[in-house]
Formats: sequence, structure tokens, C-alpha cells
Amino acid sequence: MIRFIALALATLGAAADCGLSAAAQAVCNHDPAAAPVLARLRAALAHGRFVAYQPTSLQVTNGRVTPADAASIRADLATLRPRFDSLITYDAVHGAENIPSIAASLKFRALIIGVWNPLDEAELNAATDAARSYPRLVVGVSLGNELLFSRRSDPQALGVAIARLRARLPHTPLSTTEPFHIYYPESAAALLGELDFLLINVHPIFQPWFRDAPDSTAAQFVLNVAMKLAQSYCGPILVRETGVPTAPASAGFTEARQASFYRQLRQHFPANSDRAFAYFAAFDAPWRSEDASPVPGPHPEESHWGLYDAARHAKPAARQLPPLTSPPTPP
Repeated sequence: MIRFIALALATLGAAADCGLSAAAQAVCNHDPAAAPVLARLRAALAHGRFVAYQPTSLQVTNGRVTPADAASIRADLATLRPRFDSLITYDAVHGAENIPSIAASLKFRALIIGVWNPLDEAELNAATDAARSYPRLVVGVSLGNELLFSRRSDPQALGVAIARLRARLPHTPLSTTEPFHIYYPESAAALLGELDFLLINVHPIFQPWFRDAPDSTAAQFVLNVAMKLAQSYCGPILVRETGVPTAPASAGFTEARQASFYRQLRQHFPANSDRAFAYFAAFDAPWRSEDASPVPGPHPEESHWGLYDAARHAKPAARQLPPLTSPPTPP
């Protein structure tokens, strides 16, 4: 998750006036081999409902990973399925190998597999196996989450990793995930040109104006970012992370504000085949307040992003979502 202060001019101004050259040609990957699956991804963006999912039984403490177990993953996904039909994950191992089969059995519509470490051969193998085994479910793979922002990689190395995975999975759309501002400079064009779809993290709560601003302003900020990036990127765009934590209240984070933000976001940012947002995140993760962060300092809000608490109880933001009426299986 991002924890930085970006320029507030992306908040309310016209998208064309936010630092991108309007004359710059939009780029994206146009590999025809991935086109059929990319069409299914676009359909999921337009007609499905994505949620960013990390298993409740997964924990990371002092760098030690407690893997998620299959029974807990099934309970998680059964809880989510009435309101969500599309998933985006963060890891392809540590128990996440079980997610595709369980998601398929529960008739989820779409799955974007996250690969936390693109240099881990075991994780790449797991993602490859899942994409090949569940071609009707898996609509994409994301190589890394905020690798560039956290300085865990560089654009050249990331481009090499994308090319290596594309050789294995030529029919699977590929992307990576970064805070939105990483894609703004003209120097990002080379990386954008390698991506079949774009994943961005857009967190209004880290803007200096957020606490005192109406939730409609925060929702408009998210839309403005997506519209701005559409000037330089020609593929579908999914906001992977955006939301409001439900604690601590002392920082202005409450369940009521989370629910209000998502109501406004649905109004300002209706989904279509070109752009959509994922709900972030599925469940609270108490361990995350002590997790490593690219930004120093305590981050108690990291434990409370969920639309459900760690015991899988729905918060108001989840309860206000109507049950899905979209097809239960990919068209």
C-alpha cells in the first residue's frame, strides 16, 4: 500500500492538466495471443465485482510466513462469493496455490494472480501452473506489488521478468502494480508498453486534504487518476487498491466513512470495460500493522482495510453491496 503525499492537483483539476503530455501517444502491449483472455478480463471489469484478497490465515511476523490453509481459504471465499465474483491476489505460494481450485469450485468469474516476488522460481511456477490449469478462471497475472516504489526492483529488471513470464504464458495478460504516480513520468512509457492491462494503487487517505474533505472529493480523485493515466496507457485499467480503513478512529477512520467512500466511488466511477476499481481489501489483517513498509513509522491503519473483519464479519461497506446478479461462471 502506498503511504506518500502526491500532488493535490490530480484531485480536482482536469486530467489533461496534470503533468502528462497530451501529445504523447498512449501505449500498451498489443500481443494478439493474449487478446481472447483480455476480452474476458474486460468483461469482468464491466460486469463483475473485484476484491483484493489475502487469506485470513496467512500471517507474516518478523519476516516469517505462516502459510494459509485450504479450509480457511474456502471459508474466506465462501464468505465473499455472494457479493464478489472476481479476485485479485498478492501471492502465488504460501497456501495461495489452493486459491484457483477453490475459487473455481465456488464459481468465481475471474482471478488475477498476484506474484509477490517475480524472482522466486517456485512462485512463478505456481502462477504458471494455475494459469494453465484454470484458463477459464485466470484472466491475468500481476508481477509484484509496488516493487518500484519500494525499490525492490527497477524498470529494466521488471521488464525482463515480464518477458520471461510471457514466454511461458503467451495467452495470459500480464501486468504489475504500482502507486499511480510511478506511471506518470514519460520514462514510464517503456514499462507501460509491456503491460496488457494496468493495475494501480490510488489511496486518497494519504493525501494532505483527505481528513477534512468530503468523500465525494476522494472518489473524484480516484477517477481523475484513472482518466489521467488513460491518456498515456491504451489498455484496460483496474484500480487494485483504494479505500478507507475502519480504524483508528483518532485518525478519522471509521466504518461509516469507509461505507460512505465506497458509495461515492460507485457513483463517480461506474465500471466499464476500460476501467474499474477493486474493493480493498477483503479482510482485516491484524498482523499488518507490524509489517515492513517502504515508509518508516507505525501504521496502525494497515490492519483495518477490510470490508470484513478478521473473523469474516461483514462491515457496513460490505453489507450495503447488493448480492450479485452477474453470471456465476465466465461467459
